Amino acid sequence: MSTTDTLPDAGVAAPSPPSASARTCLSVLDLTPDGLETCLALAAKLKRERGMGADAPTSRALAGHSLALLFDKPSLRTRTGFEIAMQELGGIVTCPPSADALGTREALADVARTLERWISVAAIRTFQQSRLREIARATTRLRVVNALTNEEHPCQALADCLTLRERLGDVRGATLAYVGDGNNVATSLTHAAAMLGVRLRLASPAGYALPAATVAAARRVARHGAEVVLCDDPVEAVRGADAVYTDVWTSMGQEAEATGRREAFEPYRVTGDLMAQAGRDAFFMHCLPAHRGEEVDPDVIDGPRSAVFDQAENRLHTQKALLMLMLGAAPWPSRASAP
Repeated sequence: MSTTDTLPDAGVAAPSPPSASARTCLSVLDLTPDGLETCLALAAKLKRERGMGADAPTSRALAGHSLALLFDKPSLRTRTGFEIAMQELGGIVTCPPSADALGTREALADVARTLERWISVAAIRTFQQSRLREIARATTRLRVVNALTNEEHPCQALADCLTLRERLGDVRGATLAYVGDGNNVATSLTHAAAMLGVRLRLASPAGYALPAATVAAARRVARHGAEVVLCDDPVEAVRGADAVYTDVWTSMGQEAEATGRREAFEPYRVTGDLMAQAGRDAFFMHCLPAHRGEEVDPDVIDGPRSAVFDQAENRLHTQKALLMLMLGAAPWPSRASAP
């Protein structure tokens, strides 16, 4: 059983960033479709120029700016990507302990109002999305980036989209299958895919499907005939797809649900047989960390069709681009430039 939403073009109706540099990226939806395109194009350029080292044109782009990493949850790719990104752009990074910075010792608003006197941008990995909104509301100057919450993971979606473009070129009309939990990664991926014109099919067991609000939000920003298809059959989702994506069955904070989740998701493991249902040149995607033998078989994630370490690498380049755009070191597209 499946449901399909063909998402109308957003055109010029999508909201523009509030100024030349957007103050928050709590969600992919904080970007316009053109803003997403701009971020990906800049990330690709930064990736090409990275080998120039200190001679890269952007090596001092964020000199005088500082980034605070405030993390309630473990992180490898997000934290390290932001640290290297800021350093390679000439800025400064600080990592206050989460016990000091995320409201266990004092109110979140007080933390935010203090930090905005010192730093340019805070990348925050925490639990509820509402905590990010509370910080953003309390400040007038501080840029705030969602480095993962229970609800959304926009930084991962940016890297995913860059990877899709590297592998497929123009992604308009491409088919991406997502098999597994309709979680924070799936939410941000759906928002971004709709903006880029991707046909996204998501297969999840009953009770774990993508939230209806995510599909509705995708409808508001979609372009180029984007579709979202929700189904409960992984074969239906994967058949003929250009790429197949999965994520862990049990995310951080859901450990008490692990046994029930394993039972529900067992038919949704990405195996070689399932990949064989995809297009001949289809590749495999995963945001990492992965549990081999659980959501994906080792021969898939470690095989020649895997793009997972391209995705991991691209976290650096897309986060670097996002920082430059938010801090005004590169221009957002104007509303007038929208198609």
